[in-house]
Amino acid sequence: MKTLQITFFLFVFVPLMKSAPPIPQESLQFYEYGTDVTMGSLSQQDYEMQSKDLRKDGTNVSLDTSLRLQGDDSEHDAPPTKDTNLPTCLLCVCLSGSVYCEEIDIEAVPPLPKETAYLYARFNKIKRIAVADFADITTLRRIDFSGNRIEEIEDGAFSKLLLLEELSLAENRLLKLPVLPPKLTTFNANQNRIKSRGIKANAFKKLTNLAYLYLGHNALESVPLNLPESLRILHLQYNNITTITDDTFCKSNNTRYIRTSMDEIRMEGNPILLAKHVNAFSCLRTLPVGTYY
Repeated sequence: MKTLQITFFLFVFVPLMKSAPPIPQESLQFYEYGTDVTMGSLSQQDYEMQSKDLRKDGTNVSLDTSLRLQGDDSEHDAPPTKDTNLPTCLLCVCLSGSVYCEEIDIEAVPPLPKETAYLYARFNKIKRIAVADFADITTLRRIDFSGNRIEEIEDGAFSKLLLLEELSLAENRLLKLPVLPPKLTTFNANQNRIKSRGIKANAFKKLTNLAYLYLGHNALESVPLNLPESLRILHLQYNNITTITDDTFCKSNNTRYIRTSMDEIRMEGNPILLAKHVNAFSCLRTLPVGTYY
């Protein structure tokens, strides 16, 4: 009888019993402050676990801040900056007597190794060249300061550079030329603001090795005087030259004189009409480039 009762209970009442539904976990939504962007959802359990981790670290960082830091690390990448106070051979590239300091935004000539023979400091922000910049560097053969903001060069800044052969001061803001070293073969001062009064009468007379002289795109009113016999190329284009004398290139008292080294003279872009000064070119093997009529 008891066996029948137990069997009857199992068949009738057990099927009527249902397991209780699982308790849903509350989902927490997080948003970036001031926006409509959801930063993600965390369950109550995840929230408690992250809160414990933060307390263990001993920090006082909010969960919202932690999520933002995890969300986008790229926001904190700062752009690299140029440290112009570094030693020269870290700031520039030093290689076998050559120093390359190009496009690094320096505002003054950096200290150079004593064995430096070639200095390239183009496209910077240098405004002034001082005597002290090259006082102890006597080995320099080439200097290029093109594309700076040079307005002033101290007297004697290049006086000790007895081996210097090439000097470029192109694309600066010079109003006058400095005293040039005696062994120059190439001098480039294109695209400055130089007027004729900014060039001394004997500026080039003693430069007996000078072969290439570039003074184009300035404000010269006349051709520089006492050009050396060694000169092969002379660029004076796009100045304000209005007159030439018979002694500018030739010698008026010597009709047999020929300037044998001169290969090219450019004078286009000046207001002068060259056809009015035929005798000024009588000693040249080729006529200057420019306006004749």
